[in-house]
Order: sequence, then C-alpha cells, then structure tokens
Amino acid sequence: MGNPLREFNHIDAKSVDEAITVLKQGDAWVCAGGTDLLGTMKFYILRDYPKTVVNIKTIKPSMNYIKEEGGILKIGALARLEDIAKSSTVKDKWSALAEAAHKTASTHLREMGTIGGNICQLNRCWYFRKEDNRFDCIRKGGNMCYAMAGDNRYHSIFGAVAGCVAVSPSDIAPALVALNATIKTSKRSITAGDFWAVKVPSSTVLDDDEIVTEIQVPAFSGKSAFVKFALRSSIDFPIVNCAAAIDGSNVRICLNAVHNNPYRVTKAEEVISGNAINIQNAEAAGDAAVSGAVALSMNKYKIQIARGMVKKAILACA
Repeated sequence: MGNPLREFNHIDAKSVDEAITVLKQGDAWVCAGGTDLLGTMKFYILRDYPKTVVNIKTIKPSMNYIKEEGGILKIGALARLEDIAKSSTVKDKWSALAEAAHKTASTHLREMGTIGGNICQLNRCWYFRKEDNRFDCIRKGGNMCYAMAGDNRYHSIFGAVAGCVAVSPSDIAPALVALNATIKTSKRSITAGDFWAVKVPSSTVLDDDEIVTEIQVPAFSGKSAFVKFALRSSIDFPIVNCAAAIDGSNVRICLNAVHNNPYRVTKAEEVISGNAINIQNAEAAGDAAVSGAVALSMNKYKIQIARGMVKKAILACA
C-alpha cells in the first residue's frame, strides 16, 4: 500500500527559468504527469526524499503541444501519451512513435503520463524499486547489484553498465532512437541515441538543474513500426520492445528493455540495408541483432523474444 507522503514544498513554476532556479537550489524533483514521481515518493524507494517538488505543468507558454513545422514533428515535453497516440499527424508520418505511445501502460496512465516523463523515468528493477530502500543497490550509490545473483528474469541480455543490469523500461525511447529524434532541454540539444545513461539514480544524461522542453523528430518518408512483448499487453512494462524505421538503405532499428539503455542493433540494420524486406532477411536480421547477447541466470528466454521482435518490426515496415 505504500506510506503516507512526507512533507515537501510544492512550487508551481511559471517559467522554465523559474523551474531551473529552484532546481539549482538542490533537493528538488520535477513533476510533469507525476505517474512515476509520486510512486517513487510514496514507497520511499530512494535514499533521499525531495525537499521541493517543482510542478512544470504551470509553465507558460505551455509545453503541451504536438505540431509539424517545416516537416519536423515537434512535441512539447508535457504532451500526454494518449494525445500522441491519437494524433493523425504522428500516425500518418511517424507511426512507430504513435504505436509506442498507444502501447504504453493503460489508458488512464496515458491520459496523465507525458512524453517527457516517460523518457526520463527511473528503471523498474524490483530491487531498485523495493519499498523503503530495502536494497540499497549500486544504482542508488550502494556497493552491489542484487539482480546479478538474484532474480534477473527481466534484466539485461547485453551485459552491465557500471555494474548494473537494470533495463530501460520506456516504450517511447526505442521509437525516438529509430526515428533519429532530438531531445531539446533547458540547456542543449541531445540526439536521442545519446540521451540515456546509467547514473545514480537516474537513467538519462540530464543534469540535476536541467529539464526536457521539446522532442523533435525529423521528416521521414519511409515506413516505421513499433512492436512490444509484455505479459499483459494492455498495461505492462515491456519484457522486450523494438522500433524500426526503414527508408530504402537508411535503416535504424532499436531494441529496448534488453539493456541499461535503448539498444540500437546496427548488425541487424546492416542485414536489411539495401535489401528486400522479406521473411528470410528479417530472420537473418533478428539473428544478427542478438549475436552478442549473453543471458543472465534466469533470462535466456529474452534472447529469443528479442530476435522475434526485430523480425516482426522489420516485416511491419514492408
């Protein structure tokens, strides 16, 4: 059931600059949709608890928008996942992103969850997420990864980063990588492939006083697709997901939930680039995608699923 929330200051930021000013003071967390933040606070999963929560939904001009300008898709960080999933513009030209948004969580969560929050969410490893920080793992500044020798059935099949085998749980992330998106922040522009990282405790390269403001996806005339395998397909986090974007010899394929960060499978891209999209080539690409996979003690099955997800995503682009 969790615990009562502890006391914290709550600030409705009126501008990006005001939000950054508060974040620079330290002990402050950003709240967008709040679907990840509030659970983190309620269950006390981290070592520290925020002194201040900065609500960025009140920033003007609003960062809740979806628009196309000069062939570039621009999505404000506060755009809700359900709105992205239903956008005719996104569905027509950047279908992998629309499908990824549609397959994220439940309808109720998509109505609250934002694209900015989704790509910045903390990992879902159950040792990391255990109530009252019962496992002070390496991702929180501790000395060990409990999943290495413990229950690792949903963890990385491509090794560890900084001793951690927790995976990126986002459905949006692989679509942004496959579509070669750029993530705009209050400080800089970051290519999607460089946005995720293993930090204590976060999963992005963002500084503590930096927030996502907009996602930009370049013009794309090819076909893209997103596929997902989950135990309960309508609401669960992925066991494996995959996005592919194919425009002739320009091929980008990204797996997720298989590694700490979204995992671009360049060997699979090489198999498909310039070749026909058919079952034989898609199967070869799937084999190439997992050629470097090394299972942990309980997750060998994920290698076969990843192989199949790559094949399925490629064939969906035919």
